[in-house]
Amino acid sequence: MTLSAALKNFKSLKAQIIALYFITKDKRVTALPRLIAIITLAYAMSPIDFIPDFIPVLGYLDDLLIIPLGIWLVVKLTPDSIWKECIKKGAMAPIKIPKNYLFAGIIIAL
Repeated sequence: MTLSAALKNFKSLKAQIIALYFITKDKRVTALPRLIAIITLAYAMSPIDFIPDFIPVLGYLDDLLIIPLGIWLVVKLTPDSIWKECIKKGAMAPIKIPKNYLFAGIIIAL
């Protein structure tokens, strides 16, 4: 993978994470994909990880698996038109989602 391809994938992942935020706010989305989006966002924004980031290689492995898996599940469970609309919103008007310790509490509870 080239550096430019990696950067493109990173920008796509960022837009997808922002799209998850829009999925949680969309009333047309059913409860299951909304719940998975909330859990994925909670994990992405939580300062607490299952494997601490200071452990070489393994520290980022959970982030590289859990977040894309959550996004994949939401994409599969959400109608295409709604997902595309949320991706477009995420790519065009990115928002800054602050870290929230409430989300950390949800991750700890899980």
